Amino acid sequence: MTIGALKNYRRIVIKIGSALLVDRAQGLKQNWLTSLAADIAALQAQGVEVLVVSSGAVALGRTVLGLPSGTLKLEESQASAAAGQIALAKAYADVLGAHQIMAGQVLLTLSDTEERRRYLNARATIETLLKLKAVPVINENDTVATNEIRYGDNDRLAARVATMIGADLLILLSDIDGLYTAPPHKDPNAQFLPVVEAITPDIEAMAGAAASELSRGGMKTKLDAGKIANAAGTAMIITSGTRMNPLAAIDRGERSTLFKASDAPVNAWKVWISGHLDAAGQLVIDDGALKALKSGKSLLPAGVREVRGDFQRGDTVSILNLEGREVARGLAGYDAADAVKIAGHKSGEIEEILGYFARSSMVHRNDLVIRGSRAQGAASAEGEMCNAG
Repeated sequence: MTIGALKNYRRIVIKIGSALLVDRAQGLKQNWLTSLAADIAALQAQGVEVLVVSSGAVALGRTVLGLPSGTLKLEESQASAAAGQIALAKAYADVLGAHQIMAGQVLLTLSDTEERRRYLNARATIETLLKLKAVPVINENDTVATNEIRYGDNDRLAARVATMIGADLLILLSDIDGLYTAPPHKDPNAQFLPVVEAITPDIEAMAGAAASELSRGGMKTKLDAGKIANAAGTAMIITSGTRMNPLAAIDRGERSTLFKASDAPVNAWKVWISGHLDAAGQLVIDDGALKALKSGKSLLPAGVREVRGDFQRGDTVSILNLEGREVARGLAGYDAADAVKIAGHKSGEIEEILGYFARSSMVHRNDLVIRGSRAQGAASAEGEMCNAG
């Protein structure tokens, strides 16, 4: 990073992990949070809009409630979140209030970003807070989220929020100062990568799986977040948050890895599609269909080799090549039961097979995102609102 470069971004999302905020024995790391607030105030004074995606409610709550170390039962985790979220919100309000900055708490579940209308409502709330010069402090709503319907880590939640509100930078504050060619604690010869042009399979292979009791994520989830963010035109930085004033440290040029945004991000509607974490099903396609998709065409039934999962029309499906790698993602034009029947058949045969003719494509090109695509232009938020209907 160029020294002083953060002021050049218009809107920054900062993700903070539990281990940075909470000490199991002492509770909230007040001095560190105070230093972060000073960094946020300095950025805001330079005209940068700042959002915080903060873990820590469960970790802080279990300390407040005196729960022992180890894995928590679901109800204990939710109780910890309920107690911890109050303390966490107050802490942010206090440290930002010392700089005459208001904090606004936003609690999200997976459904709030996966269901279109709730996604737009959440975005409108966050945009209004920013317009009023408040700092949105966002967390997953762990008091109601279950293991089956949750993000599971705030790295990907932060990326989803960043794309939702059109941030141009996502900063993941971590216990590691960036990406290495291998986990540095395991390989002393691991080399540090200051810049990543694109998250390729080779880059993904460098991720370790390390995480702690206080943190669900590891480098893999950070790269997952990067793929979501970069495709939407949002750059990402991974850097150490263990030092005081961690944002100022980035501006001083201390070690961090910058993941560059796509130079031709997908449009706003396709950002929402591609950002879905869990596809409802899978479509395996042949090489001819893949070539057609890359040339900008829709996915026709004839190119589908296999249909997997129990999805409904309009659900997000993952599109795999013959080797099993995801090459695209889109909204299904047919329910799974009908998709199975017409897979491998020409469009002209659909009516005879199903008894009705709805559409010629299994996934229409307007509802489809090619992984790594640089063919789509960015759309305005106003256009997205109109398309939402």
